[in-house]
Amino acid sequence: MWLQLVDLFGVAVFAVSGALAAGRKQLDLLGVVVIAIVASIGGGTLRDLLIDRPVFWLSDPSYLYVIISAGLATVWLSRYTRFPEKSLQVADALGLAFFSISGARIAESAGMPGVTVVVMGTITGVFGGVIRDVLCAEIPMILRKGNIYATAAIAGTSIYLLIDPLLPRPWPSVVGMLTIAGLRLSAVAWNLSLPEIHIRGGTAK
Repeated sequence: MWLQLVDLFGVAVFAVSGALAAGRKQLDLLGVVVIAIVASIGGGTLRDLLIDRPVFWLSDPSYLYVIISAGLATVWLSRYTRFPEKSLQVADALGLAFFSISGARIAESAGMPGVTVVVMGTITGVFGGVIRDVLCAEIPMILRKGNIYATAAIAGTSIYLLIDPLLPRPWPSVVGMLTIAGLRLSAVAWNLSLPEIHIRGGTAK
């Protein structure tokens, strides 16, 4: 029950991020709904296919109901209020946190080794945003120079794995989510970034 609630909240937040991204590109209502859906289910769908698990939203239409409702609600609210410039990044950070830990828990329950759990959690968190940005003709956040994005998901899922045997549930999940959201929102607020790597080229003599 707890895991499904986290999933539903995650798809709702990612639906908001998708609707905001589509709105800024001035897409029509169908375009907004499509972007909201792919942003919300892209990462979880890829995760389920990779671990040979039934795709979560195919057997439970409540996910689609939540996504469409959240996307349409965002469109309706945008008629009466102006969303802050960084609202997309905030919504994306929250979705990243919820989905990464949800994906890690699912991979863990499937008996995957620790490093695979971290990878699956990261894929669940970032892949929907990648599809959203590509469809909106934007450079995906994960590829933007020095951006703390996938790094936040890796850190949060790793911490979740480390403290899971030590704390009763749902505290490991909560700590992992707070770590991911905190790192990502800090990067947005203070323009934090990873150091750039420069490799000097040369010719053999």
